[in-house]
Amino acid sequence: MFSVTIRDHMMIAHSLRGEVFGPAQRLHGATYVVDATFRRATLDSDGIVVDIGRAAEVLGAVVAELSYRNLDDEMAFAGMNTTTEALARVVADRLADRARAGALGEGAREHDGLVVTLHESHIAWASYERPL
Repeated sequence: MFSVTIRDHMMIAHSLRGEVFGPAQRLHGATYVVDATFRRATLDSDGIVVDIGRAAEVLGAVVAELSYRNLDDEMAFAGMNTTTEALARVVADRLADRARAGALGEGAREHDGLVVTLHESHIAWASYERPL
């Protein structure tokens, strides 16, 4: 399996529901390093997994939709606990939607999978993996 990973970052504000989150139940900020890994069993006719420039633009657009926002105020997240794990899935699903729409080029339609990892810090991160 071949893979290519691109990276961006986002800064959000949110609060988390549930005693397990302790002080994170209060409104707080988070800065995530966002990795998106595209996977495919064979390279395309150009010998690549994905056009890195296009993938960076698409990831940048997805991240821009979330950055500098209080997710508690966003209708898309109403009733959702915006944990790192849940946000990794949101980013992955939005990337997959764009890939299916052709934003990554025709070759990207043959990707086998996508993994999105959100790094909360140098010691903690969460990932979500899905088919494309």
